[in-house]
Amino acid sequence: MKKEDSVNQSVVAEASSNNAYVSRRNFLGYIGGASALILTAAACKKDNAPASNTGVNLGSGDVGILNYAYALEQIEAAFYTKVFESVYSGISASENALLGDIRDHEVAHREFFKNALGANAIPALELDFSTINFGSRDSVLGAAKAFEDLGVTAYNGAGKLLVSPDYLTLAGKIVSVEARHAAYIRDLISLGSFADNTALDANALDMSRTPAEVLAIAGAYVKTKLNASNLPTS
Repeated sequence: MKKEDSVNQSVVAEASSNNAYVSRRNFLGYIGGASALILTAAACKKDNAPASNTGVNLGSGDVGILNYAYALEQIEAAFYTKVFESVYSGISASENALLGDIRDHEVAHREFFKNALGANAIPALELDFSTINFGSRDSVLGAAKAFEDLGVTAYNGAGKLLVSPDYLTLAGKIVSVEARHAAYIRDLISLGSFADNTALDANALDMSRTPAEVLAIAGAYVKTKLNASNLPTS
């Protein structure tokens, strides 16, 4: 146990130093004090190995929810990385810089979950963004809006399923960043729409979705079959 814990701590320290460019806006400060997450996740029994014809099992309990979040962060990180393989025509310097920051944030989220889960992490997902025209500003921003809104509703819906208060605190810190992304993307599409009634409910609260609802939507971009049957539901 001590050996495994030590490996995970060194991985996190190395990830922090290797991502210095990401933290140029002090983003990685949000994971301060999250070492308990690393140690606990590393100590959990791995239960996400693929089973015959059932796909990659996300796992159960808190580790399952962390893998669920990791899957979503893989999608977002891959999407924004692809955006910058060939940015759309007419992108402004401001858009380029801030979308670049969002990419870096999503990559940091993905790597954090990967390192935290250690041997319990699901494998890298096979993704398909063929329905998105990356040469079109409207197509890219429309997809970005969909992904960011989905991420916000996913974290909001998963929070009540977490048992560990450390995990819940971490989820709250990440969803606030995702909501900032969503607000920025919405305003790029239509100025002043950052918190309209398609994002908030009648009580001015962000909406939420269950893991089953989120994965059904995200499935349009995921070729890897995921098995969420062991995730908690209440």
